[in-house]
Amino acid sequence: MNERELIEHIRQLAGGGAAGLLLGIGDDCAVIEKDRETAWLLTMDTLVESVHFRRDWHPPELLGRKTVAVNVSDIAAMGGRPLFALLSLGLPANFSQDWVKQFSQGLAEACREYGCLLIGGDTVCCPERISLTLTVIGEMRKERVLYRQGAQPGDTVFVSGPLGWSAAGLALLQAGKTLEDEKWRQLLLAHLNPQPRVELGRFLAETGLVHSMMDMSDGLATDLAQLCKASRVGAVLEADLLPGSDGLAAAAKFLHEDALRWMISGGEDYELLFTAASTDNERLRQHAAAHGWSIYPVGTITAGQDVVLRRGGIEEQIAFQGFDHFRR
Repeated sequence: MNERELIEHIRQLAGGGAAGLLLGIGDDCAVIEKDRETAWLLTMDTLVESVHFRRDWHPPELLGRKTVAVNVSDIAAMGGRPLFALLSLGLPANFSQDWVKQFSQGLAEACREYGCLLIGGDTVCCPERISLTLTVIGEMRKERVLYRQGAQPGDTVFVSGPLGWSAAGLALLQAGKTLEDEKWRQLLLAHLNPQPRVELGRFLAETGLVHSMMDMSDGLATDLAQLCKASRVGAVLEADLLPGSDGLAAAAKFLHEDALRWMISGGEDYELLFTAASTDNERLRQHAAAHGWSIYPVGTITAGQDVVLRRGGIEEQIAFQGFDHFRR
């Protein structure tokens, strides 16, 4: 059973709807009616030591920030505004007080930066490794909430920023590079201290031009496949349009890796993946540019079910080739 199958199994056990529930399992956030005009957005993510981070290379203050960022990114993916957070902190019995103080400082700073207030949670002893679970509650006007479903054949597929940087940063950390290595610092920070696109997400939702949206945590190949499955469509990505960077290419050459593989399946980009009618492409890009943002068209939604990458005239099936916790 892989991660998608496990989630689907749990979703079926969870049963049907409830009064006020607008959307349950299956998107970046659960959506619950707040009042006649507004909806609550609820999300939760867990970071586990040796799975998502290593203490010997992840500064505790940046880990605190990342704990907030990966959750706030889900709120951004629905076009919402983060408001409240609850933290479950699992620590070994002999935890370092200095480590916890630095982690807490980073978490508090990120909460202030993104406008959410830490209002509660739990602390427990985890004998073997640190476990960090954060729940974030946000809100958005019901009529403007953006979902994964809604992509239409002919839509342009956009991403909100460069791809593969976090995967490259992780590979560099595994190769022994540190933040003191200025040449690789931008890529390392993409992994250690991601920046969720909260303001851009709200802007895109308010334009009314975007048909579907989600954030990118498992890699473009998997995340686009999830969006397409929810929308019952397919997609074609153009390899030549995927935004990387000279630094990404340099890291791939240094590590004898494939930069395109990082961009397609690396994961933890925390950029926004969204679709809009092709006739609105230029208007969207101009509106975003007026606010200082760049958005990148990378492909097209199709009427089929396949998600393919086109490179040099050759099409390759890439659906669900990103990160999966339980892939065998």
